[in-house]
Amino acid sequence: MASALLEQPIGPPAGPDETSTRLAIAAREGDLVALDNLIRALQRDVRRYVSQLSADPQSADDLTQETFLRALKGLHRFEGRSSARTWLLSIARHTVADDLRRKASRPRLSDRDWQLAAERAQPSDLPGFDDGIALADLLDKLPADRREVFVLTQLAGVPYAQAASHLGCPIGTIRSRVARARTTLIDLLAAA
Repeated sequence: MASALLEQPIGPPAGPDETSTRLAIAAREGDLVALDNLIRALQRDVRRYVSQLSADPQSADDLTQETFLRALKGLHRFEGRSSARTWLLSIARHTVADDLRRKASRPRLSDRDWQLAAERAQPSDLPGFDDGIALADLLDKLPADRREVFVLTQLAGVPYAQAASHLGCPIGTIRSRVARARTTLIDLLAAA
């Protein structure tokens, strides 16, 4: 019992980013339980991020799965210099970019937009359905750089400093993009 107390860290409890980073390092060392907990802890953030970045929100599950597959292949290179969440969201960003490039290189086979037709056929009386559609529509009207920063910081909860590191820009740029995104969203809501 005394040894268990000695192993507990002194100081404030670990935040979610610290916990996920510790899980990633343990998973890198072969701890399968840590790997499972890491995926469970970050899957929702990764899915939300890829669904907002992707031009095809219907493929969010596939892109999320591809992100985690890429992360598993590269887990041996994770050193913990950034949080595991930042590392995974960076992989997600590259996964979405690769998917968009792949889709852009394929010719369209039909003039009819089957995805739009399928979305219109979905039941709209599900709880939260209208709110989710309204938010997605509003976010789609934001410029890509503002949308990405807004989704990262406001929806996924990534701290501004980590978002700046992830995107390779100054923290002031992150703050101004979030502020501009908020202003644009407020204006769009007022117009609606």
